[in-house]
Amino acid sequence: MPSLQAEIERLYRLGADAAGDLDAIATFVKFRDALTAGEIRAAEKLDGRWRVNTWVKQGILLGFRIGRLAESGDARVLAFVDKDTYPLHHFTTGEGVRVVPGGSSIRSGAYVAPSVVCMPPMFINVGAYVDEGTMIDSHALVGSCAQVGKRVHISAAAQIGGVLEPINASPVIIEDDVMVGGNCGVYEGTQVGARAVLGAGVVLTRSTPLFDTVRSEVYRSTGSEPLRVPENAVVVPGSRAISKGKAAEWGVSLYAPVIVKYRDERTDRGVVLEDWLR
Repeated sequence: MPSLQAEIERLYRLGADAAGDLDAIATFVKFRDALTAGEIRAAEKLDGRWRVNTWVKQGILLGFRIGRLAESGDARVLAFVDKDTYPLHHFTTGEGVRVVPGGSSIRSGAYVAPSVVCMPPMFINVGAYVDEGTMIDSHALVGSCAQVGKRVHISAAAQIGGVLEPINASPVIIEDDVMVGGNCGVYEGTQVGARAVLGAGVVLTRSTPLFDTVRSEVYRSTGSEPLRVPENAVVVPGSRAISKGKAAEWGVSLYAPVIVKYRDERTDRGVVLEDWLR
């Protein structure tokens, strides 16, 4: 959408003056509708590598800049005050998304594909992309601009961070058929390869080295590249001893995520998504 991109970039350059532009709201609504429909996204995979669409992030930030506070909901039951440019998404049966009763919220500007299951309470923020067959379990969060693939299971209380800013930074990316265990946290642009399994309690960030006991490798982020979890890796929480100073004397260890194996038939049986739930 080159014309929409050019207009979003123009309005973004205006800064605070964008709120006074007569075309700003109409342009933003067109942009938000395209984002909600999955026609545009904050990041996409091209030639085997994920690329950030900076202008999409600019458009999301523009919506916060030009929006005004508005009341919504039912004051007698549950009321909200938020920017009027980002109302809650009210799904219809025609969209094919299951939003089970119990306090979940999905913002407009988030794409949720048909056959996604949302268990209460959970939250999907603006700019997120959640693909077909994925389950977002209770108390789980999908952050702004996070990209979640097909048939992913985000288990209870897992946190998938976003990364809206800086606008050129890669968001958190969870590729197809990944299993994210309960109470996991994936933050700061980390990328999890297809069919990987994150055991309960795994936390991954840019500053977290990932220890591969199978391939004898240590994976780290760099100044320009995020931490990447290899495809099919099975990651569990671990620890590593501190070898210097008082920490060594006291026997202190640091948290460390560890790859203990790569996915096999036994793993597949353990993490298969139950079709009956759909």
